[in-house]
Amino acid sequence: MRSWRTQHNLVALSANNAETAINTEQSADTTFLVANGDMIMRDPKRETNENELTGKEEADAIYNLGDLSNFSFNFEKAQPQHLAMAYGFGLGSVASAAAGSGYAHTITPIANDLDASRSNPSMTGVMRVGNQIVKGRFASLFVDSITAKFPRGKFVSLSGAMLGTGKFTSSVTEEVVAVVPDADPFSISTSLTLASAVQGATAAERLQNVQRIRVELATGVWTEVEFTAVSAATPAVVTIEALNGISTDSVNFKVLYIPTEPAWCTFPSQISETPLRVTDATFYMGGKYTAAGGFEGGRQFGCEVESVEHSFQNNMQIEMCMGGSGAYADRGFRDGRVQTLKVDREFRDYILQQSLEDGEMLSAQIVAEGQEFDTGHNYTIALYFPQIALLKAPWSANGKRLAEAGDFRVFEHATEGSVRVLVKNLVATYAA
Repeated sequence: MRSWRTQHNLVALSANNAETAINTEQSADTTFLVANGDMIMRDPKRETNENELTGKEEADAIYNLGDLSNFSFNFEKAQPQHLAMAYGFGLGSVASAAAGSGYAHTITPIANDLDASRSNPSMTGVMRVGNQIVKGRFASLFVDSITAKFPRGKFVSLSGAMLGTGKFTSSVTEEVVAVVPDADPFSISTSLTLASAVQGATAAERLQNVQRIRVELATGVWTEVEFTAVSAATPAVVTIEALNGISTDSVNFKVLYIPTEPAWCTFPSQISETPLRVTDATFYMGGKYTAAGGFEGGRQFGCEVESVEHSFQNNMQIEMCMGGSGAYADRGFRDGRVQTLKVDREFRDYILQQSLEDGEMLSAQIVAEGQEFDTGHNYTIALYFPQIALLKAPWSANGKRLAEAGDFRVFEHATEGSVRVLVKNLVATYAA
């Protein structure tokens, strides 16, 4: 039976392989367990003529300016694969190497732009809405923003947003079937022959996959038509109610249905990894970080930390260019990456306040490990920040405890860059 429950939604992404060019769909390779309510959405651009002199008080025309798309995603129990996908496409440069029986992915900000149409790599998304309603393929999704949170005593969580060009392919089609009525007394026989087969292995599924039939018995007047069966033939034959008293030479039917689904409608498997807990994470600040030498010096913070949160914004501009299709956008431009690190902690000492007074440049790292997948190799997510500095650190009361919020800006180091993300798991590539 057709279902409109959100629990039947599915989302798949081409997480392992980036698109080869903008608006060139890539095969979705991983189905992701995003939160209930997370959906890839079309963003239609429509305008009316309300400000034109039509001689009427209200608008009477609409203009189609094409579509964009967007996707807000949430992983309340983040796994390494989730962060690898989001950071890989969001930062844009991924180098993968063997790590035992798995792989280590080093993710860094992309230098400049990927190509003339894309600042960052883009991915393809596939969305199943409910069940037997529609499946949609969305080309060229760009990661615009990410927030990774490490709250005390809980799971690492990840949220973010993607923006897309709006190129969309639907599993549903509406076909016009022209029928010449039978001779006197002018009636329509009880079947319609479509151009293709209807998706469904059983008679009940095929019937559900025909969503509507209507007929134009008078110009501009569409009347719903009852239908009772759909054959398994190619092309399919739909059994409809008889229509009598037809007074025109030909009538048009519009049939809204799901034809035999193409390969992209088959969802790939999910990957199961251990969710990361903050109790298994360590946080160091101060000292110095270099890619060659790792993190040296500094101080490990423990139970006084309420949460650590890393956010970045790419400020993606999705643009419809001159000479483009007009139906969707043709460029994804990163207008300027901005990163922040927020540390909420108990106000036990004056360390952060003194750092703020001194305008001190610090390094930081946070490492969260899960289960071991090979000897000496655990599911891992690590974030390294070569250069951060406090913008403000207000203190407050958190219940009966003193608290302070360290708001750090992430800066770009001259040789080490701004951030380096390491993910270890069993997946061979991301954004390749």
